[in-house]
Amino acid sequence: MKNIITLSLILLSLFGYSQKKHKRADEFFDKMWYIEAAKEYEAAIEKGDKSKEVLQKAGDAYYFNTNMEEAHKWYDVLLSEYPDNVEAEYLFRYAHTFQGIDDNRSAKKWMKKFSQKANNQDPRAQKYSQEKISIEDVLDLEPQFTLKNLEINSEFSDFGPMYFKDQLVYSSAVDTSNYHTRNYHWNEQPFLNMLLGEINPAQTDVKFLEEFSRELNTRYHEATLAFSPDEKTIYFTRNNFNGDLGRDDEGINHLKLYSAKIVEGGEKIEWTDVQELPFNSDEYSVGHPTVSKNGKKLYFVSDMPGSIGGTDIFVVDILGDNNYSQPKNLGPNINTYGREMFPYITDNALYFASDGHLGLGGLDVFESKYEYSFDTPVNLGAPLNSNLDDFGYIVDENTNKGYVCSNRKSGKGDDDIYSFERTPIEVCDQTITGVVSNATTKGFISGAKLTLLSENGEILEETQSQSGGKFSFNYEVDCNTPYEIKTEKTGYKPSTTPAITNKKSGETNVPVTLSTVNKLIVEEDGVLKIKIGIIYFDLDKSFIRNDAASELNKVVLLMKEYPDMVIKVESHTDSRGNNDYNAQLSDRRAKSTRKYIISQEIEANRIESAIGYGESQLINECADDTPCSEARHQLNRRSEFIIIKM
Repeated sequence: MKNIITLSLILLSLFGYSQKKHKRADEFFDKMWYIEAAKEYEAAIEKGDKSKEVLQKAGDAYYFNTNMEEAHKWYDVLLSEYPDNVEAEYLFRYAHTFQGIDDNRSAKKWMKKFSQKANNQDPRAQKYSQEKISIEDVLDLEPQFTLKNLEINSEFSDFGPMYFKDQLVYSSAVDTSNYHTRNYHWNEQPFLNMLLGEINPAQTDVKFLEEFSRELNTRYHEATLAFSPDEKTIYFTRNNFNGDLGRDDEGINHLKLYSAKIVEGGEKIEWTDVQELPFNSDEYSVGHPTVSKNGKKLYFVSDMPGSIGGTDIFVVDILGDNNYSQPKNLGPNINTYGREMFPYITDNALYFASDGHLGLGGLDVFESKYEYSFDTPVNLGAPLNSNLDDFGYIVDENTNKGYVCSNRKSGKGDDDIYSFERTPIEVCDQTITGVVSNATTKGFISGAKLTLLSENGEILEETQSQSGGKFSFNYEVDCNTPYEIKTEKTGYKPSTTPAITNKKSGETNVPVTLSTVNKLIVEEDGVLKIKIGIIYFDLDKSFIRNDAASELNKVVLLMKEYPDMVIKVESHTDSRGNNDYNAQLSDRRAKSTRKYIISQEIEANRIESAIGYGESQLINECADDTPCSEARHQLNRRSEFIIIKM
């Protein structure tokens, strides 16, 4: 990616410097003659000049020319010589060179160092902190693309494809005319022109046909174009050229957008009425257009004032007669402190290249789904993206076939165009289900309130556990994604359970456990109770014995610990004896129990009721005339302390 593709000429003013002793090298660098500049800086280093500025420029000359091996070498020397005195930007570039040489482990390490040093001074710091997504996550993305290198590619730069009728227009440095007699000193290749290719029926290859337009091609760069939906208007990128190259006050020739109209009725396609778009400037670059499918919006790339990073994506409304609204930056969800480039808009999504979002190295292709606003961009992963520059993505979403550009080493030359077929990953939806149980008794808990939370704490849905402790959320969650389940129920400690969904569509089962707030509190058949030892009474008596008082004191202490607790007291007998007598005896015992608890400074209104049920609520089969042991009869002689609220 060594031509006007980077659209980042502004970097020269951001990171440039001037020293008289390296005047020749600096002049080459300022003109973007990076090959010549690199030779001059390396010569200075060989003579012993290892100043920070010279090492930075040596690395930059290769970095801007996408020679990551040589850039890595000089950045490595830079950081060895000046470990504590290098701007965060150079840690960022150094990390990228590791990706360029396929050392992702080191890239991850240096990205974190960049993030730490940049801190809040650079919006990329959070994106590259790798706290939420890491290089490994991008590397682990399921492959969606099959790529094929095209016949039209050459040893030079071929890129910027765009559909035109049933053909493909693209940009190339291949010499197809008689005025490519000079080379562009950035990379010692001929200047770019727009060419026309024939797409084969399978859309897998393209054959060169002819120069696209002699009216539009000049002696300098023309590249990256877009058409109106009716294909009667073309928008294209060109050097600031009007008979001669225009330059700003620093001598930099920026890029501009131009439009032209098709000439109707001719045998050959011709273009006329070339106009410069009104938001161009001699002071910054504008280029890489794409037009919305309804023809109402033009998206483009620029480093104009208001840019967040090196280059940002902007949009204008197309008003007709070469009139446009004011450019609007797409904002920090799309644009970063790095470079966002080569946008391509469809009805469903915005595709673009970026080195500001976390990727595999250089520029990566990202997809931002669109309905009412642009979603968080998603890296499209390997093999579409590589450790070098990948960009210029266009697609026919009806066939999932399209074209992308890359300067990966497996290509024919510099930048190559590849056809691709995308096999979209099956939409992976999950539902979260589970069972709530007691952490101690393992019994199932119904009536618990469960709240499903996203990773950033957003409430997605609430539900309750049903019979058997079962619960399920209707909200369809993403696969292989972390969530949290917050669970609450009276008498239990609130719990938060992490839930990472499965990698394939279906259900993710998440067991949830709750612990009661105190070991004396238990749940039986969905009812919370205070479980203490047996309350013994003398035969036919209802007064509280000392041994009974020691057990009841446990209830008193618990109620003092939880001042909002309200209970009811229920007393029961076994089946032996007269029914009416048992009912009266148990009722006297219940009320005696209540009186004792109140005597220990517990408010009377905190005991909702104290009722005896005699033998009417046996908990086993030991009814009248049924032979049972004393131990089994004892199970029915019980006092229960039921928690109404806490």
